[in-house]
Amino acid sequence: MIAQIEGLPAGTLGFRAHAQVTAEDYENIIVPDVEAAFALNRKLRLLYVTADDFTGFDPGAMWNDAKLGARHFSGWDRVALVTDVAWLRGTATAFSFAIPAQFRLFHGAEIEEATRWITAD
Repeated sequence: MIAQIEGLPAGTLGFRAHAQVTAEDYENIIVPDVEAAFALNRKLRLLYVTADDFTGFDPGAMWNDAKLGARHFSGWDRVALVTDVAWLRGTATAFSFAIPAQFRLFHGAEIEEATRWITAD
């Protein structure tokens, strides 16, 4: 399940992943929000947080994430991933060179720092 993180400035989107993230979560929440934001902004910032109850992504969610990233490959300004999930941190670190934006990885306890970084001018 995906929940929006409210209260972020224009041009910045935030999502919190709970339990198992599905393809439907991407299709019904993330994709519409991202597409609407790109209609108004040339560049976007993304704050992505895994909640304590996060268990993973189903294959469809991973595919939808890859498609969304590719569709807006050069449209990302900053991306902050906040997670304590070891395999996700390792994957993000290994593939960070392919993220076409400033990318920072934060631990769960650093959510406030991540929010400050993603919203800073």
